[in-house]
Amino acid sequence: MICAGLAFEQYKQNLGFGQGFVEHSQTVILRSVARKPSVTVIGPGRLGGALAIALHKAGFRIDELVYKSDKRRANTIARYCGAKVVTLADARLASSLVWMCVSDDSIRTTAEAMAEHAEWKGKVVFHSSGALSSDQLAVLKRRGAAVASVHPMMSFVRAAEASFEGVSFALEGDTPAVKQAASIAEALGGVWFTLKKKDKPLYHALGAFSSPLLIAQMAAAESIGRKLGLRPEETRGVIGPILEKTLKNYLEHGPAAAFSGPIVRGDVETVKRNVAALSRVRGTSEIYRALARLATENLPVRNRKKIQQALK
Repeated sequence: MICAGLAFEQYKQNLGFGQGFVEHSQTVILRSVARKPSVTVIGPGRLGGALAIALHKAGFRIDELVYKSDKRRANTIARYCGAKVVTLADARLASSLVWMCVSDDSIRTTAEAMAEHAEWKGKVVFHSSGALSSDQLAVLKRRGAAVASVHPMMSFVRAAEASFEGVSFALEGDTPAVKQAASIAEALGGVWFTLKKKDKPLYHALGAFSSPLLIAQMAAAESIGRKLGLRPEETRGVIGPILEKTLKNYLEHGPAAAFSGPIVRGDVETVKRNVAALSRVRGTSEIYRALARLATENLPVRNRKKIQQALK
């Protein structure tokens, strides 16, 4: 992983540059940070809005917020950032950096629609898909832009205030665009690392396991709670302390040290009773068995073969 605290020389070596390039590149980055490029954000939704606000707080000038449907939200963010609110048809796209925060399915078509709107030579364009590579911006690259995919590993929901402090940004793309993305990630209080194009879907799956699928598992827990007569908020109260402690143990000590319960103890009969009881709650038995099988393959457990047999 290449991040803000590691030597700049290591990053240059990763990108295939020799030592002679380092001092010049350091100077370029320092000058770039000092100038802080002007930014246009396309798609000021949950992520785009959070980025616009964070960039403004970090001293970047937000020129335009390009919206498609939610003008009220765009106006609210624009008032804070001092930006102009426009549709794509009316956008000047004069900023030195254009940051696209649109849905994955819209990236390529939006880039194609943008291509005739501005002169792209010398500009930098990011998209923020975790799953797709910078190839989605090929039409702008052909017109002279440096392009990159820049994805912060963070969940963005309307109910929570967004912060990029300590957030990891996954970067992939042209060297000039990646360098600028790295400096911006640092300016926002985050860290960064580079990815290969072929690894973007796998990286996105990592995020899926870390947030939305984890929430899906918690939703299954609420289903079990309802079968016990608990309201969803009561279930959250019951499992909240153990959930928080488990995540704390994992983050501080790793999965093996944080793993507990009947599987690690090798308690085959308890595992069988769990599987049988979950047949009363739709879908949860399959989830339990799938996760338990993964545990027997990846974590220290007793009576491994007997437990695996009980999970079939």
